Amino acid sequence: MSLRLRTSLLTALLLLTQMQIADAHIVSARLGDFYAGALHPLLTLQDVVAWAALGLLAGSLGAASGRWLVAVFPLGLCLGLALAVAAGLAPTPPIGDAVTVLVIGLLLAAALRIPVALLCMLAFVLGVMRGVANAGELVPQTDRVLYAAGLASAGYVAITLIMALVLTFRRPETEPAFSWRGIAVRAIGGWLAAIGLMMAGLSLAT
Repeated sequence: MSLRLRTSLLTALLLLTQMQIADAHIVSARLGDFYAGALHPLLTLQDVVAWAALGLLAGSLGAASGRWLVAVFPLGLCLGLALAVAAGLAPTPPIGDAVTVLVIGLLLAAALRIPVALLCMLAFVLGVMRGVANAGELVPQTDRVLYAAGLASAGYVAITLIMALVLTFRRPETEPAFSWRGIAVRAIGGWLAAIGLMMAGLSLAT
């Protein structure tokens, strides 16, 4: 056995004897609540459908209108979370989420140029609704500030990315609404409206 190999084995043996128990919960203890706030809505069907629908609507209306949602929607999420924690506000019934998705889908399918104020109001109301719903995952040990930061960050990233993808595909500033790109987005709006109807039917059936 060569001297170098023996030295390497001896060094490895010494390192193994100095090993201690590793703490695998550092992230959970410090930033776990942030990740919980960011990931929970992305794993909930109501959030995924509603957030995607809102991002599609914002992107279909153009950057000038849609960019307001980048700030308004996360603020709505944080306010809804705060209202649920401070005032005990209960989540809206499933029919509320279904109607919201249905309305957004119909707006997309009809290609209506709604005012910026109305778009922001819709985004804010949806943000408050989903913020209240996501407060159901809070426990007494949860760091509410980190959870709210994660939730707001997820809302910001989701709306921004979806809107950017739609803007890149749809090109609302250069192509008319009756172009094939516009028709494709309107078709997705029809699917969203159908999903909203199905969600409403299921909520009423239960």
